Amino acid sequence: MQELFLPTHAGDVRSNRMASFSISCVGPFLVAEFVDSQVMLSWSLTRPGFTRSCKVAWLEVRNDDLAIDVDPTLLLEARMAAAGHGDAVHLMTSRDIRHHHLAEAGSGLVKAACLATVGLGNAGRVGAGPATTSPLGTINLLVHVDRPLSPGAMIEAISIATQARTAAIIDLDWRLDGRPVTGTGTDCIVVAAPHGEGEQFAGLHTDIGAALGRAAYDAVHEGGLVWVGEHVDRRPQSLATGS
Repeated sequence: MQELFLPTHAGDVRSNRMASFSISCVGPFLVAEFVDSQVMLSWSLTRPGFTRSCKVAWLEVRNDDLAIDVDPTLLLEARMAAAGHGDAVHLMTSRDIRHHHLAEAGSGLVKAACLATVGLGNAGRVGAGPATTSPLGTINLLVHVDRPLSPGAMIEAISIATQARTAAIIDLDWRLDGRPVTGTGTDCIVVAAPHGEGEQFAGLHTDIGAALGRAAYDAVHEGGLVWVGEHVDRRPQSLATGS
């Protein structure tokens, strides 16, 4: 398993040959591109559910981009289309996309890779009431496994990626009202796999689940550590440990 932190700058295009997809970062877009179309499952604002694509694209936005009268879905669609990413599965983040994190893992003959951006600006804890106001901040990740998956296994895979995301965030010990947060209110996960006759299972006790879970955990945890390091001296009192 390899884990990489790849800071890039506006205008940079970097290809990661170890992962199953290339990565480009040309602000405000972070794009993961596969050579061949993949089956994808997500709750993306613009392409939710099962779909096929060669790309997953992040759009970096600022607070001013999302005024109260702005429809975020229409904004995302328009900017992606204008940049030539209309056919991608779309993600939106307020995290500086130069802070993207890639991790890879293997189990048995299965290989998985995860690309993540991690911001905890609107962190929350599962089961808590909805926040009335909250700063921007989200966790977005693409998890790819190199084995075709059945529809049921794709759903199971996204549940494993969600578990990995949550475990990684809990292990950061970033607290809200004295208890560790479990994610943010605007997280999104994309699971991708090749076309073909699919594996039937992708649970915790399978090589698929082990590989994709480790890759997702490592990418999110590394990204979270970087974000916490940037904000630990500026956390609101309600987020302070034990407060």
